Amino acid sequence: MKTLLMLTLALATTPLLAAGGKAVTDEKEAGADFQIQGEYTGKSGEQKMGMQVIALGKGKFDAVVYFGGLPGDGWKREDRSVKLTGETKDGKTDFKGEKGQWGKITDGVFHAHIGDVAVDADKVTRKSTTLGAHPPKGAVVLFDGSNVDAWDGGKLQEGKYLGVGTRTKQKFHNFTLHLEFRTPYMEESRGQGRGNSGMYLLDQYECQVLDSFGLDGKDNECGGIYQASGPIVNMCLPPLSWQTYDVDFTAAKFDGDKKVSKAVVTIRHNGVVIHDKLELPGSTPGGGQNDESKPGALFLQNHGNPVHFQNIWIVEK
Repeated sequence: MKTLLMLTLALATTPLLAAGGKAVTDEKEAGADFQIQGEYTGKSGEQKMGMQVIALGKGKFDAVVYFGGLPGDGWKREDRSVKLTGETKDGKTDFKGEKGQWGKITDGVFHAHIGDVAVDADKVTRKSTTLGAHPPKGAVVLFDGSNVDAWDGGKLQEGKYLGVGTRTKQKFHNFTLHLEFRTPYMEESRGQGRGNSGMYLLDQYECQVLDSFGLDGKDNECGGIYQASGPIVNMCLPPLSWQTYDVDFTAAKFDGDKKVSKAVVTIRHNGVVIHDKLELPGSTPGGGQNDESKPGALFLQNHGNPVHFQNIWIVEK
């Protein structure tokens, strides 16, 4: 019995082995690189600056320096950004760029020199402006942490979160949706192997769920409509942050068998518009439905990574 108890405790604190490699779901188990990873903000004179530092495992990092502030807080795609690579050695974390740019992180402050621009940036923790949003009167509460009754194949994770690989029993047509998700910390994984899931509207239009923190924001990255459109801005927060999708969806319209108007969606990622009245060309692969004329379920894709969900509700229009 004692041996069994010790084994159970060991398994409870050991990082999961996911499809893309080691996956950590508890900040306490994330390690030193996780503490360095994150967002930093500062000013160079009147110039607002933002930095995103991405952990790559074994003391290595990528960093992006944004002129104008962080994405969603001043910086836009057309604004300047500079990429750096970094490494921790002998307790020091130093960065360098291709054109002589350099930086270092000391006591939670990112000191950077980008050409003639020098900036000291403090670490910040941003939260979605819609995190914890309460369902309005008349909403269908799909998940509040207490049970998985609304889901086919739904499973509770860590006793209060909804796991991947499940779809709603109820089907929907036109609606507004609120959903909160958290990607795991997978520092040694890359691309589609890093906190991968998907939010399928009507079980056929995929909005990617992925750890795309610090990336460009493509259609196959977080917030992207797969094979259709990248987000206006990459609003992905660091892994293990709770993030939000707020969706306004209008289904395609048909006259008999003829589609007369496309499905239209507006999506806010962490409170910032990333798709604005976007027309969807058609179904995307991977869902359980390929018929735009019918109501469909909300499907949360399983890609082998421990992505968790909470506070999901929908209002039918």
